Amino acid sequence: MAANIFRDLNEKVNGDYYRLKYHLMPSVGFMNDPNGFIQFNSEYHLFYQFNPLYPKDKLVCWAHVKSLDLVHWSTASPALCPSEWYETHGCYSGCAVNNNGEFTLIYTGNVKDESGKRETYQCIAQSSDGENFVKYKNNPVISNAPTGYTTHFRDPKVWKHDGLWYMAIGAQTEKEEGVVLLYSSEDLLVWNKIGEVAGSNTNRLNYLGYMWECPNLFKLDGKDILLFCPQGVEPNGDLYNNRYQCGYLVGKLDYKSGKLAYGDFIELDRGFEFYAPQVSRDEKGRLLLVGWMGIPEEEDSPTVKNNWLHCLTIVRQLHLENNKIYQNPVEEIKLLRTNETRYDNVVINNEQIKLDNIYGDSFELVCDFSWENVLEFGIKLRCDDGENEKTLLYYNTEEEKIILDRCKSGLSKIGVRKCRIENSKKLSIRLFMDKSSVEIFINKGEETFSSRIYPKEESKNIFFYAQGGMVNVNIKHWII
Repeated sequence: MAANIFRDLNEKVNGDYYRLKYHLMPSVGFMNDPNGFIQFNSEYHLFYQFNPLYPKDKLVCWAHVKSLDLVHWSTASPALCPSEWYETHGCYSGCAVNNNGEFTLIYTGNVKDESGKRETYQCIAQSSDGENFVKYKNNPVISNAPTGYTTHFRDPKVWKHDGLWYMAIGAQTEKEEGVVLLYSSEDLLVWNKIGEVAGSNTNRLNYLGYMWECPNLFKLDGKDILLFCPQGVEPNGDLYNNRYQCGYLVGKLDYKSGKLAYGDFIELDRGFEFYAPQVSRDEKGRLLLVGWMGIPEEEDSPTVKNNWLHCLTIVRQLHLENNKIYQNPVEEIKLLRTNETRYDNVVINNEQIKLDNIYGDSFELVCDFSWENVLEFGIKLRCDDGENEKTLLYYNTEEEKIILDRCKSGLSKIGVRKCRIENSKKLSIRLFMDKSSVEIFINKGEETFSSRIYPKEESKNIFFYAQGGMVNVNIKHWII
């Protein structure tokens, strides 16, 4: 059935201008959460939630792609599709581990009855060749949530520590408060609940949502990090302005009690579309992250009419600095660079300029700004000739804020996202444009903005400007 859909829709899907060049996206249908990110036998594997029948029906599977360099990906056969009683309404999100040479997937089986009542089951599937996965005959390994929690109980993330397997799983209390639970196991088959890692019912967080999805619990530069997606957080100034949020807590995990001693909740990405990231450590010791460039329940993209929806971010490497996660594209992304154009010491004095060969809809752009006195400066991306269409990225030195404005970006939802960046009189911007997406890295990963935009094909101009003073900028541009 799926093969027929792919064949019939191939021309329609691939004829869409908004198809991306170097980001992972579905061949047809709907994509959301990345799952099972792992390096196994020196090859990177990544899975993602995939519904080839979208928008007509719902058949949530695990698509499977592989790579040797985190940049060029090949498609393998879908790893999981609903076939058993414990997953009739979808093989939902989860992770992958190497269990003594056996490639093992841990995922949530989702079941709903005619009235919409949900049951959730934690399941495993195993492979000896990394291609063909067999579901464990005695699935599920955890049936529904423990007493005191609802059946919103999903998205297992599993790792090994001191000889034991541990699982962080998103959950909801019967009081409708989001939490992450910690389990342990000796063999991945029998699991014991330890306790709550953290939850929105704690005084420190002052109610942070009714459900915590897609947890990742990992060690980074000596600290334990809980990365998760809380749903139901109210906007607060520049914070929490998406439908659902994604962020993290930094602290110390007590493996005996399951509790994390932590500080403040910090948003991971400041853009419009970023959710459900998956973290993995590779054979080089790097901690890598890939996210979904989308938000649940926001599915009105102009690509839907062409039978596809959403994409993933480029792969990022993480490090911790002053209890803050910094994100940067993996080194391998430089493999995509072609046709370098470079300008050094460009002065922009109360004006707007356009530079030869700096344009396009698929590129990498690096700008290092410096100044003494200026009010505002920035970059206008994906502009038409009259600037009726543009995506604006700029810095206000008095407010000390970096701002992404897509109110004139085309067919995307309008809005503005901003965050504070100290006015040090220097600012670095590295951004990746890819047809209908933009990923922006500020000051070597101190802040990021991930967003989808849908400008016209002819909107390819790039302008640089300064208001209320003068800036100096060094620019590098590569076509991708």
